[in-house]
Amino acid sequence: MSYHEPEAKIFSCSESTYLAEKIAESYGTKLGKVTMSRYSDGEFQPSFEESIRGLRVFLVCSTFPNSDNLMELLLMIDAAKRASARHITAVIPYFGWARQDRKDKPRVPIGAKLVAKLLESAGATRIMTMDLHADQIQGFFEKPVDHLFASTIFLPHVRDLNLDNLTIASPDMGGSKRAYAYSKFLQSDVVICYKHRKAANVVEAMELIGEVKGRNVILVDDMIDTGGTLTKAADLMIEKGALSVRAICTHAILSGDAYEKIENSKLSELIVTDSIPLKKESKKIRVITCADLFADVMHKVHQNNSISGKFLM
Repeated sequence: MSYHEPEAKIFSCSESTYLAEKIAESYGTKLGKVTMSRYSDGEFQPSFEESIRGLRVFLVCSTFPNSDNLMELLLMIDAAKRASARHITAVIPYFGWARQDRKDKPRVPIGAKLVAKLLESAGATRIMTMDLHADQIQGFFEKPVDHLFASTIFLPHVRDLNLDNLTIASPDMGGSKRAYAYSKFLQSDVVICYKHRKAANVVEAMELIGEVKGRNVILVDDMIDTGGTLTKAADLMIEKGALSVRAICTHAILSGDAYEKIENSKLSELIVTDSIPLKKESKKIRVITCADLFADVMHKVHQNNSISGKFLM
């Protein structure tokens, strides 16, 4: 009797359906059916409307605020475990609470570690995510973590721009490793911005380390939240003689007045993935889907094939 690998099914949390549908289409299947029962007080209960016994299930859910997204993912993982799924992979394109990866002052939590423990306690057997805010978050898990890099989809786009005198820039010291990795593949120069914050999301001062005069600059970062750092960096670089400034940010959080800052800044273009849905359209924002990347890696994981080719950085 020949053995056939059990099929895999893909399901989505409510706020990630827009991306999960594209992932499922790229994977070559249809999104599994989940219903959500809601109580009048706001409590909710997910239910799988098809059998998943003995199967590998991929649960697609970016855990951006509010916390209902994370709670919905946890409940779906628990439901899949109790429905006897064989493997439960939490596919988290944007891993929320990742900025809380350490104690940066007394009497604060390490939120990323707490989220990791919650996911494992719920029953996740594997985690798949993209461009974590801090690489060491992988070590918070006892289960396998597939940490994908959006550079695999951004780099071809940058090459297609055919920019002369290209310089890669990091908006802060913490992103210098990412900037150098991009510059290695693009064979370009690197500049670093040094910033001093007076509070969270508030940049008090910024200095530029490196030369940008006569250069086409691309800022690279893992996320853009209020947009304060990137727009301030772009304006500074234009003042210093840069020909143009673009930005590549994996996760488009874009909270507060971020859209207005981008529109009024010297940024010529902001390139992001669809790990988080845009709140509104903007002529300056270009979205590149990460669906094909996740679908390809999910295929490889299900077939027990190597995914090392997806780790460009």
